[in-house]
Amino acid sequence: MTALLPEIECRRANRALSDKPVPADVRQRILTAATLAPSCFNNQPWRFMAVTAPAALEKIHQALPGANYWVKKAPMVVAVVTRPEEDCQLSDRRDYALFDCGLATQNLVLQAVKEGVFAHPIAGFDPLKVKELFQIPDPYIVITLVAIGYPGDDSHLTEKHLKLETGPRVRKGESEVICHDAWEIEAVD
Repeated sequence: MTALLPEIECRRANRALSDKPVPADVRQRILTAATLAPSCFNNQPWRFMAVTAPAALEKIHQALPGANYWVKKAPMVVAVVTRPEEDCQLSDRRDYALFDCGLATQNLVLQAVKEGVFAHPIAGFDPLKVKELFQIPDPYIVITLVAIGYPGDDSHLTEKHLKLETGPRVRKGESEVICHDAWEIEAVD
């Protein structure tokens, strides 16, 4: 079997970020990679707001809960935004904008890893606050924020986050998430 891409194997949700700026050419490659993701009927429903200016980063910080204190070290945060109406809306609640933005975000993350940069998507933020502070109109939704920065010192991390940072990469067993030719996955209550 051919080996997995090294960027997939070594990617982690790192929190020990440096505040060292990410050069413009690296930022651009990371963002361009995101735009090359596949999408339903090539609708490309993603919108990316790359935040690097100190005043704009301070706005992002206002939308973070205490547990995501570590994001404040990131010299770049990307807001991934969409309007579900801009992509396929299929049967059984399949709003493909969310899926397609996930694909684009994964491209962004893997390109960042290739560039030697950490990229950590987070759900822990106030999306309505981000929309308000940046005047993002309805019906756009802010799906995720991605903290981006070079590897940094971990001395500012809480004990819990330090353990996550340095501990083993924990994944569910493949038998829990993969089946072949018939549904064999147990429902979790």
